[in-house]
Amino acid sequence: MSWNSEQYLKFKKERTQPSIDLADRLTAQSPASIIDIGCGPGNSTAILKKRYPNAAVTGADNSENMVMAAKEKYPDIEFILCDASKDLGELNRKFDIVFSNACIQWVPDHPKLLREMLSLLKECGELAVQVPMNYDEPIHKIIGEISASEKWRDKFNDPRHFYTLAPEKYYDILAEISSDFEMWQATYFHRMKSHSDIMEWYKGTGLRPYLEALSETDSAEFERDIFEEVQKAYPKQANGEIIFRFPRLFFRAVK
Repeated sequence: MSWNSEQYLKFKKERTQPSIDLADRLTAQSPASIIDIGCGPGNSTAILKKRYPNAAVTGADNSENMVMAAKEKYPDIEFILCDASKDLGELNRKFDIVFSNACIQWVPDHPKLLREMLSLLKECGELAVQVPMNYDEPIHKIIGEISASEKWRDKFNDPRHFYTLAPEKYYDILAEISSDFEMWQATYFHRMKSHSDIMEWYKGTGLRPYLEALSETDSAEFERDIFEEVQKAYPKQANGEIIFRFPRLFFRAVK
């Protein structure tokens, strides 16, 4: 799947806030080295650099478009191409903090992935992760139901797989591989000006695998079908805005 940094950053403030909240829970006082796995266009990496200006901060992502955008926006930070599903063992570096904001939902086999992320840490280093927990939200269900409908299911040879685990599963993994950890969940109530804004948000993430699998004509029709249901599922508030709920799970673990 390809990524578009401009589309992703249409909601930069809302997408960056969880990384701010996660960084605020880090306990390291003077880390020497930090890696941001799945850094995207660098907005989360910049938060880490601001929090720890004396640390060597590296942003890593498997999208060339995202890495190029990050390098252009933040030339004082190192950014590298790295596929978290297979390249972590090739980094040949150890870090005081391994950070990942809204990335691992795209990567399979989380028991293996979290062990590999923890292996990048120095002794007593911190792992800090945020992963969306929005599979019970209307937009998520709408995309799943419509893509699986009789009209559309034959159009998708490889529909998006959701790799996110239940919180209880993450608890068991962390209890096994970490000496100490904590977990928490937060639901963000994003203010959307219109239903079109919700579509624009998801075109930057969850809708992309589906739209890219379709022809231009089918893509437009699929998007219209999703939009019709989004209008029904998200009522407008008294001021005309729409509440776009977005639950996210956070955890912090010590090696």
